[in-house]
Amino acid sequence: MTETMYLLFPIVYALINAASYALYGIDKFKARKDKWRISEQGLLIVSLLGPIGALLGMQQFRHKTQKPIFKLLVPAFAGIHILLVLWINL
Repeated sequence: MTETMYLLFPIVYALINAASYALYGIDKFKARKDKWRISEQGLLIVSLLGPIGALLGMQQFRHKTQKPIFKLLVPAFAGIHILLVLWINL
């Protein structure tokens, strides 16, 4: 069971971060086309779960980079995730 977790967790985590990255790209595309958008609250929740993808999406798509809440929380979420990974592996 534990071996399965060690194998499955990185895959699931990568998929969550990929989804987070994609959502930032989709929202930027919709912003340019003046269509229905993903809410900021939704993007922040996704950022909490997949902060690496969110951070990369913010930079790649230049999306939400001027919003103070995103400038503060998304890097903080990424830092927390990195610290958790380091703590778990020690």
